[in-house]
Amino acid sequence: MCIRVFLQLWTSSTRQAVRPRWHVIACVLVILPSLLVATSQLFAAEPDRDHRLIDYVDPRIGTAHSRWFFFTPAAMPFGMAKLAPTTDGHLGNPSGWEAVGYDARHTSIEGFAHFHEFQIGGVVFAPTVGELQTVPGNLEDPDSGYRSRFDKQEETAEPGYYSVRLKDYDIQAELTATPRVGLHRYTYPGTEQAHLIFNVGTRMGESGPVVDASVTYADDGRIEGWVATRPAYVDIYQPGATITMYFSARVDREPTSYGTFDGAQVFAGRREQSGAGAGLYLTFDTREESIVHAKVGLSYTSVANARMNFEQEARDLTFDNARAEAQRTWESLLGRVRVEGGAREARVKFYTGLFHALLGRGLASDCNGSYPKNEGTVGQIPLDETGTPVHNHYNTDAVWGAFWNLSQLWALAYPEYYSDWISSQLLVYRETGWLGDGIACSRYVSGVGTNFTGLFIATAYKCGIRDYDVPLAWEATRKNELEGRGRPAGAGKLDVDQFLTRGYSPYLPELGYQTTPEGSGFAASHTLEYAFSASAAAQFAKQLGHHADAERLSSLADNWTTLFDDERRLVRPRDQQGRFITPFDPLTPWIGFQEGNAQQYTQYVPHRIEQLISRVGRDTFNDRLDQTFVRSRADVFGGGKTIDAFAGVRAVYNHGNQPSLHMPGLFNFSGKPWLSQKWMRTICDEFYGIDGIHGYGYGQDEDQGQLGAWYVMASMGLFDVKGLTTEEPGFQVVSPLFDRVTLHLNAKYYEGDTFVIETKNNSKANTYIHSLHLNGESITSIQLRFADIVRGGRLRVELTDEPNRQLVD
Repeated sequence: MCIRVFLQLWTSSTRQAVRPRWHVIACVLVILPSLLVATSQLFAAEPDRDHRLIDYVDPRIGTAHSRWFFFTPAAMPFGMAKLAPTTDGHLGNPSGWEAVGYDARHTSIEGFAHFHEFQIGGVVFAPTVGELQTVPGNLEDPDSGYRSRFDKQEETAEPGYYSVRLKDYDIQAELTATPRVGLHRYTYPGTEQAHLIFNVGTRMGESGPVVDASVTYADDGRIEGWVATRPAYVDIYQPGATITMYFSARVDREPTSYGTFDGAQVFAGRREQSGAGAGLYLTFDTREESIVHAKVGLSYTSVANARMNFEQEARDLTFDNARAEAQRTWESLLGRVRVEGGAREARVKFYTGLFHALLGRGLASDCNGSYPKNEGTVGQIPLDETGTPVHNHYNTDAVWGAFWNLSQLWALAYPEYYSDWISSQLLVYRETGWLGDGIACSRYVSGVGTNFTGLFIATAYKCGIRDYDVPLAWEATRKNELEGRGRPAGAGKLDVDQFLTRGYSPYLPELGYQTTPEGSGFAASHTLEYAFSASAAAQFAKQLGHHADAERLSSLADNWTTLFDDERRLVRPRDQQGRFITPFDPLTPWIGFQEGNAQQYTQYVPHRIEQLISRVGRDTFNDRLDQTFVRSRADVFGGGKTIDAFAGVRAVYNHGNQPSLHMPGLFNFSGKPWLSQKWMRTICDEFYGIDGIHGYGYGQDEDQGQLGAWYVMASMGLFDVKGLTTEEPGFQVVSPLFDRVTLHLNAKYYEGDTFVIETKNNSKANTYIHSLHLNGESITSIQLRFADIVRGGRLRVELTDEPNRQLVD
């Protein structure tokens, strides 16, 4: 069955493959790896003669002060199994969002975790030698537990593979993965005391406290179990709910002894352990054979399905074959967008950013279509005639701000994933009656208390991605914009009825960071956000022929004007009586604005940017915006070199957080597109770095591919301030950083084979666009329709060191 399905999916076109089924790919890999090698070449351009694209990816960039899910090199694109070392994961984090996991500044490793998602983390393996220890120990005192020191020079991190020498034990640890199976290879020194620790019941990363856990060493040699946790965001938005992670593992060696533990208490010879702190260990004699392999099937539904995922994806798979296939898959998907020329540093930033955009928001469903439902039971995705699930289910953080990065990238280069992601979101809607604003195993984990899922659906439809239940998608989008009654907190927008009736959400200072049906501590930013998403939904309604809804939603899109202070020419919160709040400092964050301030959020009118420019005054708008970037550049376009996720919330511009990400592109609508060309290039060069500390700013939150995808779009020369939400979606052309960009289009969704951007006179000094030619014809506008790109063709961009003031909008 696997071969037949594979052939149907991958050989139906001589161009791009369609809707890749990662579980099918892995299953075929077990049976016929040579076929996968040959057909994967259909998925991308010919390999670079000098470099693999994965060689440009450095997963360690920006790992100082990074989120739990950020550093997971041993993984497949959009996979469930995301293996990585953890340096401080057992500490957890108090609020569910703080940096934890792997930090470039740390010098010891406490094990290798399998699950890395927003609000999900756990199941750690740790190889050791000598006296058995069963607690990870402290960073400050590595000898206090089983953790080991390591040197960065003895560490390798690549897409699909990780390796490190654990200095304290002289163990070489290697990791790779299939979509739902983690594979380990440990090379021990010769000893009678080589241990492999299975730490199952310890808190890990963003997972929250452990509620319960279980691990068993079965007579047939399988090590199986589960851990249930209560993440902070789940506890806020779905109180009482938990997340459960299941695993089924095998090792290829018979241990000389075994036992279990509960924290520091060891039970030699015992095969089962349960409760928080539960774990198990195996001890090997490695004096004659030093290598121990382990394979670990994963699932969010049951141990039985973890075992099934193991059998389908990795039963007869060797470590080296798994690594080779993981890296072929990465090479293939990275190759959807091939860049040539330009500085090597820019290519490193580009492909590392693209790696993160493809890494986040991973699988939550099993090979057989089982998936965790919102209320805690197991659901079933429909199967096609071959028994293959018609789509997958995914974990995802909220898509707040992702319309300025991920949706643009997904729509162009990965429409099959975009479609799958929407079908996944609709599973939760079918069950609960509401779209989730971020989901972890279908549990609500509303990232910021708003909800842009409907906007994402509308964008996909406008771009021609429509192979999901469109009537249901419209129903869900409409409800997301127009209904507040009975709305659960996990669906976000609790104050949407205020927006619908008053025209704005009132600022209630007593709420602090909270939102209720009466108003919000972030009322002003909510009003702007709801207006934007209403505009996107209006275009969706109009195209479907729902004219009354389109008219109402379009009217709501104008609600941003209720908060515009004409005297200050700024957006300003109003109270319940309709008065502008006083005192009012435009740079003070958190007062009416989520993770930002009035100076940043005043520009948050992408759907009506021309109206905003008119209200502010074109000259004033341009001068103020240009000075914003002049000032911000001194602070590296964020919070300077302060290593903190919120270092830039008081700044005039903060590229390290979502609300500001469209601002460099606004000159494209204010008559000075050359300033967008200048500032977007400068941000690419200076905000983004290539080391552990200076990666995505300094300790900023990359947010599951968002900042990486922004760099990808900006550096290839395409960016849309309006997030592809307009009646005729398109991009504004900015200055590419590369001599040539080749975008390989998916034949199922788009008419064209490739779209090529060729840049002439590309250099650091030549910041500005002198001329544009589309398919050989001169064009005098920087606006480029989405339809013209996916039809295939060629855009020729000529750069110069002086602005072309005739090339406008």
